[in-house]
Amino acid sequence: MTLTTESVGVGAAALRPRRLPLPAAVSVRRIVWFPAIFLVGYHLLALLAFVPWFFSWTGVTLFIVGDYVFGVLGINLCYHRLLAHRGFRCPKWLEHTLAILGFCCLQDTPARWVAVHRRHHQHADEQPDPHSPLVNFLWAHMGWIVVENRELNRLGIYERYARDLLREPFYKRLERNLWQLWIILISWAVFFFGGFCASLLLGETTLEAVQFGLSLLVWGVFVRTVVVWHQTWAVNSIAHLWGYRNYATDEDSRNNVFVGIISNGEGWHNNHHADPRSAKHGHRWWELDTTYLTIRLLTMLGLAKDVVMPNPRLGAHPPAVNLPTRQYRHVSAD
Repeated sequence: MTLTTESVGVGAAALRPRRLPLPAAVSVRRIVWFPAIFLVGYHLLALLAFVPWFFSWTGVTLFIVGDYVFGVLGINLCYHRLLAHRGFRCPKWLEHTLAILGFCCLQDTPARWVAVHRRHHQHADEQPDPHSPLVNFLWAHMGWIVVENRELNRLGIYERYARDLLREPFYKRLERNLWQLWIILISWAVFFFGGFCASLLLGETTLEAVQFGLSLLVWGVFVRTVVVWHQTWAVNSIAHLWGYRNYATDEDSRNNVFVGIISNGEGWHNNHHADPRSAKHGHRWWELDTTYLTIRLLTMLGLAKDVVMPNPRLGAHPPAVNLPTRQYRHVSAD
């Protein structure tokens, strides 16, 4: 049940215990080394941004633009609103291009990202939730990524939560042959050698070209990826702990102004849990949703259609209305 409310912190979630145990299938002593190594490595490499030799204004510009191109288009728009919730439709060539952009953010393959997110909606802020902050803040923000959770093993969740994606050969291929590693290496090469060659063409020395190429790599790849990570993770952690609630959903989601702004609309999380399929997360006039504005632009260009808007019953009066919020509880996302 979902209730419309103007009060903060009321509803079923307010009655829930404030602490949860870890998901039953988690083994905290078993580290998942591939994501753990990249998580630590990227954070360390991003710290090179504080070394003046790795600075360039072009690199900073690529970081800002990349946050939108990879974070908004790849993760928010494609992985989340298009693939996980089917909030709109677009041509397959565009969908696959956006999926590759999301792939470059190192947030796992499209099918597994979607499967984990759908499981989160099914069990939000219950023990099976992969990343509830009711366990603790660090667990929700990033800890769940680096320890084994047998319930999230690929074969265990794909059949139930991502069968629709894996019917497509494109997404099935992305699960094989270390495609993620190859795409990562290609993206590194594009940023470094693009800067290196451009610098040489402008008459710079080899050392200056190396410096410029590395500045683009550090800012355009490592800093940008780490920032997009924390924007996404903040929705899982901060936006389930602090903020206001437009709707009394049956979990602890919040609309958090800070996360809403830095994540380009993903932080209006209570709105999203109240109506998961909606492509529009900002429900009030001042809840800026850059991702939805991008979807509107795609619609105007003829590149998006069947855009799902917020259910009008959310604003019905009297304030209590019956609306389904856990759309994946009994289905496998077909």
